[in-house]
Amino acid sequence: MKEKYNYLLQPIARFIKDETTAGLLLFLSALAALILANSPWAEAYHHLWEYEFSIGFADHQISKSLHHWINDGLMAIFFFVIGLELKREIVGGELSNIRSAMFPIMAAIGGIVVPVAIYLSINMGADSAQGWGVPMATDIAFALGVLYFLGDRVPVAVKVFLTALAIVDDLAAVLVIAFVYTSQISLLSLGIGIAFLAFMIGSNVLGIRSSVFYGILGIGGLWLAFLLSGVHATIAGVLAAFTIPATTAIDEKGFTEKLRFLTDKFINAESRQNKLVSSAQLGVIGDIKKCAKAAETPLQRLEHSMHPLVAFVILPVFAFANAGITLSGDLSEQLFSPVAIGILLGLLLGKSIGISAACKLAVYFNLAALPEGMKWRHLYGAALLASIGFTMSLFITELAFFDRQFILQAKLGILVASLIGGATGYSILRYAK
Repeated sequence: MKEKYNYLLQPIARFIKDETTAGLLLFLSALAALILANSPWAEAYHHLWEYEFSIGFADHQISKSLHHWINDGLMAIFFFVIGLELKREIVGGELSNIRSAMFPIMAAIGGIVVPVAIYLSINMGADSAQGWGVPMATDIAFALGVLYFLGDRVPVAVKVFLTALAIVDDLAAVLVIAFVYTSQISLLSLGIGIAFLAFMIGSNVLGIRSSVFYGILGIGGLWLAFLLSGVHATIAGVLAAFTIPATTAIDEKGFTEKLRFLTDKFINAESRQNKLVSSAQLGVIGDIKKCAKAAETPLQRLEHSMHPLVAFVILPVFAFANAGITLSGDLSEQLFSPVAIGILLGLLLGKSIGISAACKLAVYFNLAALPEGMKWRHLYGAALLASIGFTMSLFITELAFFDRQFILQAKLGILVASLIGGATGYSILRYAK
């Protein structure tokens, strides 16, 4: 039983380790953006993101600003990895068992509904009401980055719960982006995108497992068609992720038997007396590599290989491009605007109250149980960490608002709420024992 428990926790431990480091880098990128945006180089910083460049050939070109390429292009890769994580959790992770999944799912629902209600109660009837989706998301990298500083003070169950909660949160955010924050739709381009999606699903069913194959279709077909359709291109990333095969080409028994056979073959192969391996041994090593690849799912292989790119390149670049707020004029007036207050209270009060109340109701009505090793005080601390909505909240801000004043106020509310929520959640969890 202990070996099985460790087997289940090892991928989670690796994921958390990567996410915590990514959270620190994300924080430094946001801090650098804030410093530059309020320095003598502020104008150069803002103009950098307005630089336009094109991709394509002859008369078939797409021209967008650097800021748009980051938010529509690079972030599509981020959403692709989010889709891989979500599919992995549904197929064989925390969300695969309905009883275990109900606790983070209920928590996520509470952490979405209450923040939206608080924001709308403050902004109802105003032009700023369209920003109701901003306070509904959780930034998993930042939240787990805070948990990193707590070390063994926090049970693994808390980290697993917060990870599952954030993944469900991200799914809800993706649906909101798809159905709410979408511009005019080109049915022709959307139809072409759906055709590519259907072809990728059919390829999965037929047993095609090449990552390159899905990459070409996903970028050159699905993503490009969605970019031209008016539906936000990041949605293509999530849809493409769900077409990636999540099964192995060889089962455990077949893998171990094949590996044992190849090991014996390697031992019995003619060897050289020097340090180089023989041709026969090289052939066996190649067969072992193919066997190992067949024992992996393309989904997990892609997630593992792409996670460093997203965590250490794409998210820091996104933070650096979007967190630069020039703090000028009457700062208190900006902070106490309906947009900033709605987001601030939505993230801080909405997340903590919504998540805690939903979990209490789930346990009371016997829909779910508090995870083993996790106490209610841990839940309250985790709920406050969920108010760190940095990456997704900033992303939705850029989609929800066109008024630069609203965008400034929203970003200010996000940053203040994330700082207070992170510090308060850390304090509660630090003394939870």
